[in-house]
Amino acid sequence: MELDNRSQFRALRARFSGRDVADRTILPLGIDEIDRKLPGGGLVRGALHEVAGGANGAVDGAAAAAFAAGLAARTGGTVLWCHIQPDLFTPALAQCGLTSDRVVFFETREEKAILGCFEEALRHGGLGAVVAEIGHLSLKASQRLQFAAATSGTMGIAVRRWRRQTEARDFGSPTAAATRWRVTETELEKLPVRGVGRARWLLELMRARGGDCADFEVEAFDAQGHLGLPAHMADRSAASVAGWSRAAS
Repeated sequence: MELDNRSQFRALRARFSGRDVADRTILPLGIDEIDRKLPGGGLVRGALHEVAGGANGAVDGAAAAAFAAGLAARTGGTVLWCHIQPDLFTPALAQCGLTSDRVVFFETREEKAILGCFEEALRHGGLGAVVAEIGHLSLKASQRLQFAAATSGTMGIAVRRWRRQTEARDFGSPTAAATRWRVTETELEKLPVRGVGRARWLLELMRARGGDCADFEVEAFDAQGHLGLPAHMADRSAASVAGWSRAAS
């Protein structure tokens, strides 16, 4: 799919005339310890962000989708969700604040069609966020998505999913995404059975353009789209925060 020359021209003309058509507003995650690690105090709305599970299993894949749903819910607008695998559990999205009346689904069996729809929807500009489940994401494709998101001000979230563990190596390849996250569900202390009670995640900020990498221990998004801090983390002083810097991975 060739880049729309008219859209590109409009973006360049606005940029050189001193205006920026991109919506550069920031979307805070609502946890100070996380927002302080992100340049500007949150996620850039008009940008591409990557999310993946911490392992190739179904639980961590679901955690990555839930994290993406919570981010999309916080944008406040209608969300387009593009997916290939027919295992999306929509009630779980509502548990993260993304109710069914705000989501439009696009299902196809071809990843090329997912990328095309992802880019076109980002360029449209009338959505709060576009979420797309993608296996392989090349640098060139990510640059096109980033450009489309920056032009319209719509948040793009690529949920990386693979059918085979070996394909997950692609997650380390360079892309144009503004941030890259890995989400792993961790054991609850008092309720050791997964699926009972509010899930707890290890959020790994593996890449942040203009910022540092960091890890955070949080409680999953609730139905209002709010992350939480585990009680033992919330009780700590400001000097002992939930996030801690680490070397880039």
